[in-house]
Amino acid sequence: MHVGTASQSEIRVTLETTFELANDLRNDTLDARRTLTKAGFTRSNQASAASLTRLTARLEALLPLLEELHRLDPTTASALVNEELTELPISPSIVEHDGGPAHIHWTPETGKFDDQVITDILMALAKELCDHGTERFGRCEASDCEALFYDGTRNRSRRFCADPRCASRTHTAEHRARKAAAT
Repeated sequence: MHVGTASQSEIRVTLETTFELANDLRNDTLDARRTLTKAGFTRSNQASAASLTRLTARLEALLPLLEELHRLDPTTASALVNEELTELPISPSIVEHDGGPAHIHWTPETGKFDDQVITDILMALAKELCDHGTERFGRCEASDCEALFYDGTRNRSRRFCADPRCASRTHTAEHRARKAAAT
C-alpha cells in the first residue's frame, strides 16, 4: 500500500482494503494485521500490538467520513480529506525496498505504523477524489446489508458489497417481483 506514484490498480487495492477494514471494524471482526498483510503492506507483520491498537482507534475516527463518502459531493469530501491530511506527519521520500521499483513513501521509514497506514489511506482517497470525485464510493444495495465498498470496475456499475449473497438475494427478489408483475 504505497500510493505516492501508484498506478490505478494500486489505488484500487488500497481503497478496497480501506473499505474492508472499515466494514470489519463496523462488524467487530477487525483483524488489521491480517487484512493489511493480505494487501501487501510490508510492515504489518512486525507492527506492535500498541501500533495496531492506535490504528484501530484512528480507523474508528475515520469511519464517519468513509461511511458518508458515497453521499458527499467531491468538494465537501475533498475538504474533509484535506482536514484529515493536516493532522499527519507527511514527509515524502523516494525509496526502493524488497526488490520493488522506486516509489514514494509519504511518511519516514521510522514513522509510526499507524501514521503510515492512515497516510496511505488518505492519499489514496485524495487521488481518487481528484480523478473521479465520489462516484466510486458506495454502500451495498441489498436490503439487509450496510457494507461500504469502493467500485473499481471500468464502467462504475458495482451495486453490492463483496459478499456474493447480497447480489444473489437481490437479483432473485427482483426476478420474482418481475415474474409476479407479469402474471
